[in-house]
Amino acid sequence: MRNPSVVVGTDGTACGTAAVEWAAAEARRRRAPLRIVHAYEWDWHESRFDIGNEYIDVARAIAEAIVSAARDRARALAPGIEIESRTLIGHAAAGLLRVSRDAALLVVGSRGRGGFAGLLLGSVSQRVATQATCPVVVVRGRANPTGPVVAGLDETPAAEPVLETAIENAAARQAPLTVVRAFLPVIPLWLANVRPADVDTPDEDAVQRAAVNELLEPWAEKYPQVPVNVVLTHDGAAAALVHASAGAQLVVVGDHGHGVVSRSLLGSAGQQLLHHSECPVLIVHRSTAPAA
Repeated sequence: MRNPSVVVGTDGTACGTAAVEWAAAEARRRRAPLRIVHAYEWDWHESRFDIGNEYIDVARAIAEAIVSAARDRARALAPGIEIESRTLIGHAAAGLLRVSRDAALLVVGSRGRGGFAGLLLGSVSQRVATQATCPVVVVRGRANPTGPVVAGLDETPAAEPVLETAIENAAARQAPLTVVRAFLPVIPLWLANVRPADVDTPDEDAVQRAAVNELLEPWAEKYPQVPVNVVLTHDGAAAALVHASAGAQLVVVGDHGHGVVSRSLLGSAGQQLLHHSECPVLIVHRSTAPAA
């Protein structure tokens, strides 16, 4: 049976090339086909004039050149994998969401050609990260990152698939797993001016650690070869995960946070991580199977 594809979107920029390189290595590791996709648009108003056909031909030629270069780069990095490339007419986010419906994983760069240079996350990456029906990796941060796989766990039902995905990725990469649980302690009124991170709460810490260990127990038995480190912090989840990403090769989070009722949205911690992480970020949607 043919493995589901790893789908990667590229636009020929440095970020798009980094996404292709990451996706090619991932497809090789999974022994899965790689599908490279580039979407392009043209001004339909211009196409009504005599120059329209020439404009369309140029746009098509540029698109074909982009996917050809991406295909060559992927083949150089992972010569044994099956590679398919496609150009799509239309908006990039809509096209990627459409072709990734049966994918094992969708990979995008952190930002593309459009928008403002100061933006840390492009609109296409933002949309596919929050709306895809398969796991999504946003490639950003350091080149060729090494270190543990980091899992950001909260107290919601999303914690279970995040942990499963993270430990399977750690096992596949022969890497340790770091589990980060951020929580705000109950602070007495007389300590109201003290930072939560500076408050010593051994009893609450013990409760939180026990809850994480309970989640970990079946997966630790299944993957005894994966060293696991549990980090409890009173810092905000976003700050803790961004800090952990500085020494990680992958950060895994769920598709929602506290107070978020729509499945199509990430919580604030996930949104900040996508803007500031120093390594690739994998978003696990609750309706998808783990991405190992």
